[in-house]
Amino acid sequence: MELKKVVVIGAGTMGQGIAQWFVQQGIQTELADINEKQVRAAIENMSKSWDKLEKKGKFTSSQTEEFNNNIQGVDTIGIFTDADLVIEAIIEDEKIKNDLFMDLDARMSKQTIFATNTSSIPVSTIAKNLSSERQKKFLGLHFFNPAPIMKLVEVIDGHWTDRNISTSLFDWFQSKGKKPAKCKDSPGFIVNRLARNYYGEAFRILQSENKEKISEIDNVMKSVGGFKMGPFELMDLIGIDVNLDVSTSVWNSFYQEPRFSPHRIQKFMVESGRLGRKSKKGFYDYE
Repeated sequence: MELKKVVVIGAGTMGQGIAQWFVQQGIQTELADINEKQVRAAIENMSKSWDKLEKKGKFTSSQTEEFNNNIQGVDTIGIFTDADLVIEAIIEDEKIKNDLFMDLDARMSKQTIFATNTSSIPVSTIAKNLSSERQKKFLGLHFFNPAPIMKLVEVIDGHWTDRNISTSLFDWFQSKGKKPAKCKDSPGFIVNRLARNYYGEAFRILQSENKEKISEIDNVMKSVGGFKMGPFELMDLIGIDVNLDVSTSVWNSFYQEPRFSPHRIQKFMVESGRLGRKSKKGFYDYE
């Protein structure tokens, strides 16, 4: 497997992180989004991140210069049509993802591999309307936030995926220092299926909003459980709205099995605009 050109579609937190990691592997990368302002902000954030890492001695000035030269922001119409790999990292909405990939299928090189970073929607569901040849080149690549640091990548075969492609990508990620894990195409895959219980049990203990209890639960999970972040801190980082969407998707995929049920506190916080770090208010304040 050799990747020279990669396109990441979606300039949110996850898309930005995925694009940054690929650039740091020496790969020419495009970050695309329908929101041009979002793309510009994401590339500016990457540049600032590389400057900070250079000052810490993690990268040399020539490396950061190369990184800045290897990232380009475009709209979704202007992407490389001959990219080796396209990774979608947009909203968790099945129809929007289907429409995007249908459009890309018609425009991209027949050799381009398509991947979705979905955290909860079955890969085969997203690939169902693509051409038969593209379906063979379609799989799930689920990264974790922050993508430049977190080593795990879930590699998910869809129903039609050519296993030689997914195996080659598995080996490629491993050679670059990631820790790939092969997953079945099932709701939530491995980590997000397990994580529903991490968040769900925390909500069941909390019962109602209480800042002292939120802090206590997080501190116990870190000091006793060995987690780097407590469940409420982690939801604030991911985005409470994103967490609710994933929880709802997994819950519905398991025919509303109670152990995967979203919690009313999540819904109330999203409705009140408290989405976590990105809105400066969540379970904690970030002013």
